[in-house]
Amino acid sequence: MPETFNLKSFLADLPNLPGVYRHIDEHDEVLYVGKARDLKKRVSSYFQKNLASPRIAHMVARVQRIEVTVTRTEAEALLLENNLIKRLRPRYNILFRDDKSYPYLKVSAHDAPRIAYYRGSTSGKGRFFGPYPNSWAVRETIQILQKVFRLRTCEDAVYSHRSRPCLLNQIGRCSAPCVGQISLDDYQADVDRAVRFLDGKAGEVMADIEQRMLAASERLAFEEAAVLRDQMGALARVLQQQTMEEIGTDDVDIIVVLVSGGRVCVNLAMVRGGRHLGDKAFFPTHTDGDEPGEILTAFVGQHYLDRPMPAVLVCSHALSDTGLMALLHEQTGRKARVLTRPQGLRKSWLEQARNNAELALARLLTESGAKAARTLALADVLGLDTDPSALEALTIECFDISHTAGEATQASCVVFRNNDMQPSLYRRYNIAGITPGDDYAAMRQVLTRRFARVAEGQAELPDVVLIDGGKGQVEVARQVFAELGLDTQVLVGVAKGEGRKVGLETLVFTDGREPVALGLESAALMLVAQIRDEAHRFAITGMRAQRAKTRNVSRLEEIEGVGAKRRQKLLARFGGFSGVANASIDELRSVEGISAELAERIYFALR
Repeated sequence: MPETFNLKSFLADLPNLPGVYRHIDEHDEVLYVGKARDLKKRVSSYFQKNLASPRIAHMVARVQRIEVTVTRTEAEALLLENNLIKRLRPRYNILFRDDKSYPYLKVSAHDAPRIAYYRGSTSGKGRFFGPYPNSWAVRETIQILQKVFRLRTCEDAVYSHRSRPCLLNQIGRCSAPCVGQISLDDYQADVDRAVRFLDGKAGEVMADIEQRMLAASERLAFEEAAVLRDQMGALARVLQQQTMEEIGTDDVDIIVVLVSGGRVCVNLAMVRGGRHLGDKAFFPTHTDGDEPGEILTAFVGQHYLDRPMPAVLVCSHALSDTGLMALLHEQTGRKARVLTRPQGLRKSWLEQARNNAELALARLLTESGAKAARTLALADVLGLDTDPSALEALTIECFDISHTAGEATQASCVVFRNNDMQPSLYRRYNIAGITPGDDYAAMRQVLTRRFARVAEGQAELPDVVLIDGGKGQVEVARQVFAELGLDTQVLVGVAKGEGRKVGLETLVFTDGREPVALGLESAALMLVAQIRDEAHRFAITGMRAQRAKTRNVSRLEEIEGVGAKRRQKLLARFGGFSGVANASIDELRSVEGISAELAERIYFALR
């Protein structure tokens, strides 16, 4: 402990109040974040002789000081703890990948509602169903609603300007309210039936359709009866395809924690309205020595604090924190029952989720082994340390330049670490002030901008810096590193072979080593190609987005009567060019300074 921090007096002064504590090392890095009902008792427990696990003991040995934040309630402490974990990602907390949002199915609030795949806030207009575990589950549900209820999926701009039915109507997937083939009242009735189906009331919907079919037959409206017959048949086929029978209307999440091969899988399966929607596997980090109940508790706390919690959680293990569900209820207002010994159908759901967890974990371990083998092969070729811990920490950055005839030049930097690509560490650089098409100047600029921070001691030098190019590009990189006083041995160029054929690439060095041709079967080349191709993809997507943005704004500039001020108002009002392009004439007219005549001119110019 530093002289300025007296642990004994610090612990003595801690209050018996709820709050959050942070263990911090000598480099001011937060090692661990935790919550407590009683800060004094909880923090003091870390400095007893018998600790819960070797991992915690190792963490405590590195603690140099502790910071605490007192909260009004333990529920507030839970919220603060999870916010800090997501922001700081401490190395001794159990960490899950922070998916920003889950997909939903949205039923819009229009006169003729649209069904659509949706991500984002669910506080807007319309009905939102979900969340779904993945995009495939949403799209499968949309297909069901199209087959059975023939609901529209088209964008509003398309719907508002149809003069004849589209192909979806011709193949029986839409009832074409856009051209009046179905009245708005009848279409809304179909929407209501679809909503009831999504709410788990498929039996009621089936009985309703059957009753309407019989009534149409009695009226001798045989064409209408035939449509309803087909609709009932489609719904019957959907229900038969469901492998899970309906169990009330409760929403249920099934959570399984599985530990194998030194890795942990948390598998989440979702049931909504009686329909099993599929699974989503999570692979948390920093779980050494933690019991399944502790991992489950960390997942439930992090996952449901800012996401809708269903009425029932079926779990493979008991929560290590028995008060967690009460805290979540207090903080979110949502209450759920936790079942660890389910019966009947819920037991079969749990077994299926456990089987899927085993498959996901086996797949991960196989992929991890292959990735580790490729990292080892490349380290061996480059003469780097091949110790397992060194391979795990091996960091590679790869740079690429992309442009179209000199337009919208961008450089990309992608990062490989822990035997895998790290998208959260990727960076793009807009290149300016060079002769269009001068790749050497672009490479010089991006390397100078990136590694000036290393030269100033503000960042660490990667183990390998891959340059997508041959001797010319590598020489530019060598000059930049020499000017900055950095080690040029980390520079490796990837020169394309004759005819630019895959497998003929050559590694080019700056320190006198002869170029190395790895060969098509080389595991090291597979890794180099993966990193290089990812840098190329990342650069191209950034360049295309930049170019599209420039060209779209230029399209507005070309419209007579749209100057800089009006263009700015339009982009601000509709949130960008795509919003302007999808706006109706009336919506365009609502913008200050846009007359009816100009609104029509803009509308037709962007079609």
